Amino acid sequence: MNPVREPGRGPWWRRLTAGTGLLALVATALVGVGAHSSQAAAAAWAPKPSPMTTPWTSQVPVDKPLPEYPRPQLTRPDWANLNGIWDFAVTGRDAGQPAAFSEQIRVPFVAESALSGIKRKITESDKLWYKRTFTVPADWNGRRVVLNFGASDWQSTVWVNGTQVGAHKGGFDAFSYDITPQLNGGTNTVVVSVYDPTQTGGQAVGKQRINDVNPHSGGGIFYTAASGIWQTVWLEPVAAAHITRLDMTPNLGDSTLRVKAQTAGAAGRTARVTVSSGGTVVGTATGTPGTEISVPVPNPRLWNPDDPFLYDVRAELLDQAAVVDTVGSYAGMRSIAVAKVDNVLRPVLNGKFVFQTGTLDQGYWPDGIYTAPTDAALRSDLQAHKDLGFNMVRKHIKVEPQRWFYWADKLGLLVWQDMPAMDTGKSPDGAARTQWEAEYHAVIDQHRSSPSLVMWVDQNEGWGQYDQARIANEVKAYDPSRLVNNMSGVNCCGSVDGGNGDVIDNHVYVGPGNTAPTATRAAVLGEFGGLGYKVPGHEWYPGGGFSYEDQASVSALNNRFVGLLDSIRVGQLPAGLSASVYTEITDVENEVNGLLTYDRQVVKVDTARVKAANQALIQASRTPAPPVTLPTGQYKSLRVTTPGHTNKYLRHSQELAYTAVVDGGSSTLLKNDATWKIVTGLANGNCYSLESRNYPGEYLRHRDFRVRRDADDGSALFKADATWCAIAGQGGVRLSSANLPGSYLRHIDSEVWLASPGGGHAWDNAATFTEDTTWAVDAPWAP
Repeated sequence: MNPVREPGRGPWWRRLTAGTGLLALVATALVGVGAHSSQAAAAAWAPKPSPMTTPWTSQVPVDKPLPEYPRPQLTRPDWANLNGIWDFAVTGRDAGQPAAFSEQIRVPFVAESALSGIKRKITESDKLWYKRTFTVPADWNGRRVVLNFGASDWQSTVWVNGTQVGAHKGGFDAFSYDITPQLNGGTNTVVVSVYDPTQTGGQAVGKQRINDVNPHSGGGIFYTAASGIWQTVWLEPVAAAHITRLDMTPNLGDSTLRVKAQTAGAAGRTARVTVSSGGTVVGTATGTPGTEISVPVPNPRLWNPDDPFLYDVRAELLDQAAVVDTVGSYAGMRSIAVAKVDNVLRPVLNGKFVFQTGTLDQGYWPDGIYTAPTDAALRSDLQAHKDLGFNMVRKHIKVEPQRWFYWADKLGLLVWQDMPAMDTGKSPDGAARTQWEAEYHAVIDQHRSSPSLVMWVDQNEGWGQYDQARIANEVKAYDPSRLVNNMSGVNCCGSVDGGNGDVIDNHVYVGPGNTAPTATRAAVLGEFGGLGYKVPGHEWYPGGGFSYEDQASVSALNNRFVGLLDSIRVGQLPAGLSASVYTEITDVENEVNGLLTYDRQVVKVDTARVKAANQALIQASRTPAPPVTLPTGQYKSLRVTTPGHTNKYLRHSQELAYTAVVDGGSSTLLKNDATWKIVTGLANGNCYSLESRNYPGEYLRHRDFRVRRDADDGSALFKADATWCAIAGQGGVRLSSANLPGSYLRHIDSEVWLASPGGGHAWDNAATFTEDTTWAVDAPWAP
């Protein structure tokens, strides 16, 4: 077992600073062209102390933080990064531009963060103001100049040289303005105001709440707010007619990449798209901008987590024969759908089922809050997933910068992308709904070409829920190339299932619980786990952390977590589960259920052991063992297989389950008590329930670990307690509880219990555990 890894003791994060490909190298080399900021302000500015320091906290430059090109799927060679030290002020929410900007802030870190240099609570009564100067490089003359914002939370207004150039609502989507008419040929001034009411407004906020920025007790599953500019700001020159976005959809059916080149000012122009690999052109095609162009990609190398191969893409805008605009991009050839696999509906990647095992990723940082301190840090959480053997990540009610998606595409992780939720416990009004849906469409447009992104998650646990079915249908129509999850956690917290979409998604803590596929939706476990372990010296608020189930030691954490993964492989996967999301990859503020600490300094679990468990789970889905099937609608008797007791059978007596010797001379009552009708599982159609022969409508179920015969009361709990999933055993079948996977029907001292290997009860005794939990399915004593 690996010990708890202290900072710098292992290579898991240091290797992230190594070379990361041509795109990053070229982009970094282009940083800062023509940009200007106050050197005096930069010299006077200093960050605030961070509540916890990550391996990258001290690596953030004062000027030009996050220097990498911010938009990897639409690149141009000329650009100027405006990140760095800006003048800053806070006024009342209704105030105009202040006469003086008395502070400095490091963009793009939010005002609540230590890395911004402000580190102050921002409330619904405040308005943030940003100001800086810049010059435009002389060699940009003759081209339009566009001012780009990766994201700013929430309502942003932008002025250049005193003229308002635009206003934007939305905290998670990019926006830009052509500022050419406002430029003066010399030193220019940009001013940005941002108003962010966080949960007091009606907009998408995700996990943000207005709290003290210093570590404190409480907070629960909600975290420090992130107000203002939080992604890169940059300038770029473009032609009057230029490409604004590439919408790329692989089509494996005819081996083409379908591309729509979205443009501005391009009437009468032609778009040409070229796909290449290693510098060799594999296909090219031309067409009208805004319409679908089919580029041939013969014998495509398919993108998948084991081989995340990316093709290079170049798109050109032509005015007859002349090229007026060129952009670079990349694409992955892959498909995602749901299909029947061995008569069970499952998600299929490139036509094949592979179990999706991932974690919940909140995307929070103790030093930058919403913004990772460096690009290597942004990459690091995804690399940690790969190191631990996961093949999927659920980005939880936050939308990351485009470079995060680039790393997911490049490293090979399937992404479930949540739309950030509105506040909990509220029914959004019409204006909030209109804004939320418009922002969702913008987010889809911004990331629709990423090959890693395989599922949109519309809503979560009923937070701000409304029109679930309509929204799922509209998202599917807007992006038919991906799966849609109408509600993650349909079984939780008052959420309402729209009844549609591609998956049915339960949340079960600790779980894994019982999620059954339907005739129209694959079964996924959108959240489970939450195993907690506090690492001294690496707690956000020492002593204040919580989890769904605290673990006493690193050893206990490893055993419990690997046990959950193993139980999914052995029990839930054969029963129809197709994906699981563990809570969570890192601690977040007072949540201590991460596999890594919040500061990313310690990996809590045994990396090799967790990776092996994940790989075994994935491999089991690729080469599944023949399903264990029982004859439904027939009466059978279940015989003990433990040596020395093979003449005993499962029977009920006065409502409790026992084992007893049954033979030809036994009474009719005993023979009836030892006969069960095998029926389709009450809670899961891929599992089974055992109905009493002489008490029809009463079933074998567990309650407080004791197994008994009870009448079906119609409740979901009863149906789950009375459902058993069949697993192959030596000389028989093992029956695992549907709602407590990894726990088995076991006889011990003639009594029958729900027992767990390694459990602390007397009935969990390790002696002859496997034999005691294996049953032979014999002819019925009472046909």
